[in-house]
Amino acid sequence: MRIPNISQVAALLALVAGLSPAHALTQEELVAKIQAAGYSQVRDIKSTAEGTTAKAMKNGKEVRLVVDSGGRIKEQQD
Repeated sequence: MRIPNISQVAALLALVAGLSPAHALTQEELVAKIQAAGYSQVRDIKSTAEGTTAKAMKNGKEVRLVVDSGGRIKEQQD
């Protein structure tokens, strides 16, 4: 049986941290992620059963967003 060395364990932990779910992000990290996806004026951030919801602007229109547990940003229809 092969035992992983410390550098392999550290690399695995770094990989897992990079794939952390949306609910593990701080509010600032979540806003930055949404803004990086092309949205602005991010507000009304709430944790719900469907994921983390927020309102934002894109292309001059207000949209409702859901960031799911996988970190994917989806626009919701009202």
